[in-house]
Parts: sequence; structure tokens; C-alpha cells
Amino acid sequence: MQEISVVRWFVKCGFSAVTLLLACGFATAWFGNGLQLPSTTTRDGTLITLNRYAKEPVPDVVLVGSSLTFRLKEDYFATPKLRNLALAGGSPVTGLEIVANQPRLPRILLVEANVLSRPTDTALVERYSRSGAAEPLVFRPIRTAVAAYENWLHAPRSHTEASLTLHRLLAQPPSDFDNRIYADRALQQSNAEDPTVAAQMNVRRIEQLMSAVEQRGARVLLFELPYSEKLEDSRSAKITRELVHAKFPDAARWLRIDLTRRELRWADGVHLDERSAVIVTQSMDRALSSLLSQR
Repeated sequence: MQEISVVRWFVKCGFSAVTLLLACGFATAWFGNGLQLPSTTTRDGTLITLNRYAKEPVPDVVLVGSSLTFRLKEDYFATPKLRNLALAGGSPVTGLEIVANQPRLPRILLVEANVLSRPTDTALVERYSRSGAAEPLVFRPIRTAVAAYENWLHAPRSHTEASLTLHRLLAQPPSDFDNRIYADRALQQSNAEDPTVAAQMNVRRIEQLMSAVEQRGARVLLFELPYSEKLEDSRSAKITRELVHAKFPDAARWLRIDLTRRELRWADGVHLDERSAVIVTQSMDRALSSLLSQR
């Protein structure tokens, strides 16, 4: 009798598994073409953000950048239809390549010019390009269901939903956290790095992609996020700044960020803390409002 119960249990499990796979297969056939499937890791939310960008309507404004821009959360911005595709630990050129390879472009594409020493992530570019490799059919049904769930689960808050938290942040005084240990370490690393070769290559690639994107009707602007005073004069920062401004000297090519620097703080010596990131996004909002009203 016990053996029969065990057999029945296995039969039920098998039937349930087959039913689930059939349901996923139906979901794939019905919805699958509109979903970008997630990788096995989310890389601090980067892939989830790229999934959303690939399947949702094209926004008006897209930011691409490194971990510096990654800290500017989408719900900090009042500008509607804005997406931040910055890659934590990555290169602005990777995001620029991905956007340039899409069939439709945003009205305005903002490219961070602070960190240009890192190579393009070709695997990400291939994955999220129109010509990217197709998903293996064996696991596609299950991964389609997972993609739909993750995109729903990780949908960001709107600016309206976050406004109370942002108001409280801005009402606080600047942080008095003593970050000297981290700032000194960051300064040492930045002075030790010579980004010349990599930055020259990335600046050339930005120029190429900028031309290609603007021929298709989008507008591309560069922007620089403020560093701490020590890091501003570091070797890596100065070399990168000189290279990118030599290539793009026209002030009209840059998004102007007007703010009071004494209000800003960098908890780890490099990245803006949360309150400072909100202050920066407010300045960017003002500049974007003027740009979006022009056309």
C-alpha cells in the first residue's frame, strides 16, 4: 500500500511538472518575443534594467555611464520617461553601444565622461543588440516566465512615490561622515592609474557612435559628475578630462550641471552619497526640462 502511495506521488509530481512546462511553453509562444530573458546573475540590477529597456516603450531620455551614474536612481528624477542604463563597474561605452544598436532611439542620450578607462562589455552588447544570439529553445519557456516575474518584481518606484523620502533627504544637512580613509585610498588608486590609452580608444568610439545615433535623429550630450575636491585633481581624472574635452570642446555638446558643491558628499571618496545624488539629479532635471521643451 505504501509503495502504491509513493508511485501516485511521483505520478502527480510528474504531471504537475509537465503541466507547468506546457503553460510556460504557451507563455513563450504568446509573450516570449517581447521579453528579454535574464541571465543567471543580476549584476546589481543591471541586467534587470536592461531587460526592461529592451521590452518597454522607448523613453525620452537615457543615461549611460559607470558606477558614478549608477548611483543616480531613476526615481530621483522628476523627468518623465527617463531610463538609467549605467553599469556598476562598467563603461559608459557599453551602454552607448547597446542603445545605438536598438531599432528605436530616445530623444536625448546622456553619456557620462568621468570614467573612460574600462573596456566595452562585448557580451552585454551582443546580448542586448538586435542581432544578438537567440535564446536556446530548451530553457526558453522557463526563462520567459522568470523574466516576466523579475520585470514585475523589480519595477522601480515613480518619482511621485519616492517624493516624500527625497524631501526628507534634502531637508537633512550634508553628512558629517569621516571618509578620509576611503578618500585617501581612492586618491592613491586614481593617481596610480594612467587611463590614456583606454580613454583615447573610448573617446574615439563615443565620437563614432555619437555620429551614428545623431544621424538617426537622437541628440547626444556628454556630462561630468562632480568628484570630491581631492579626486578632481587626481592623475586619472585630469587625464580623462583633458582627453574628452580636447575631442569635444563645444560647450553645446555638454549637459550643464549647476549646483552648490559644498552641499555634496562622497561617502567612499568616489561615489555621491544618496542626498548628493538627489541634488545632482535635480540639476539635471532642470537642464533636461529646457532641452525637452525645445522640440
